[in-house]
Amino acid sequence: MRRGMLDYDALMHHARNPDDVLAQTFARVMVAVARGTLAAPGIGMGLDRTRFGALVACYFPGADVQLFGTRCDPAAPCADCTPVPSDEFDDLVQLLLEHRSDDAEQTEWLAYAVASGCMGGDHLYQDMGLPDRQALSDMMARHFGTLTAKNSANMKWKKFLYKQLCDRAEVRACSAPSCQVCADYQKCFGPEDDSGLGALAVASGRAARETQPV
Repeated sequence: MRRGMLDYDALMHHARNPDDVLAQTFARVMVAVARGTLAAPGIGMGLDRTRFGALVACYFPGADVQLFGTRCDPAAPCADCTPVPSDEFDDLVQLLLEHRSDDAEQTEWLAYAVASGCMGGDHLYQDMGLPDRQALSDMMARHFGTLTAKNSANMKWKKFLYKQLCDRAEVRACSAPSCQVCADYQKCFGPEDDSGLGALAVASGRAARETQPV
């Protein structure tokens, strides 16, 4: 299947549980990565062939998912399915995995989905196809609890995640002495509007958001 041919509705037709928020999220992120809306490295949200095949089998059994001209069959490895190294992407995944709430495979896959969402141009909840910022915060609290606790001031999630990377690297990304006195405070902590439709809403053929973001 050529890039751009993966379809959200066709994928959800095979969903084990179409009402599962994780299934919906994975489907939307997978579609956006396949279509180039999110620039995650390699195939399937940056996962290697085996792990991506396991995700598809778990959430979308029977789906004939093909990315970049190759079927996602974990029993048939190929050289061109190894994720392309990306320091930024890998650092985001590592940060998320360090704060995972459990050892479930689904949580690892979600870390890659969140990192993929960070590669988009809209707010993170939009790039992951979630209805609003609260839905993303709830998902983060459930699966990456200690990281959510660190975001006690409710900073916008993309900015917060990248700030964590800067802090770890001891890189000062902002010249203000504190967030409270920064002239750009609203850019980091203000409400996230639903301008446009969000990259994934467009990618998955949705005409408009059904709920208003906070």
